[in-house]
Amino acid sequence: MDCGMILCRVYCDLNLVPSFDPRPYPDDWHLHRSEERYLRLVLAHCREVAAPAPGDVALFRWGRCHAHGGVVTVAEPLTIVHAFSPAGRVVEEEVRRNALLADPARAPRFFRLREGV
Repeated sequence: MDCGMILCRVYCDLNLVPSFDPRPYPDDWHLHRSEERYLRLVLAHCREVAAPAPGDVALFRWGRCHAHGGVVTVAEPLTIVHAFSPAGRVVEEEVRRNALLADPARAPRFFRLREGV
């Protein structure tokens, strides 16, 4: 499970968006290209919002583009569920307690499902 597939499973399995599979994609695609592939998939189903709410998507810049995401479970302090490679598992954690995610260069953007998607 990676961070992209956890988003697909959560939103598709709850029938909030039509089922789709974004694979195949190489694990390191975001390190070698500037294409906002992950962001484009999120924008197909969501609109950007200024402040998060539980159930929203949080996207973080990773490498050259937005390439890490999670589901917001608590808005303040920002807490997400995400598949985090360094942890080797799916975790729920406060973003400020994760040095990699708390890095200002990775500041998250937030997205909410569009109604009627």
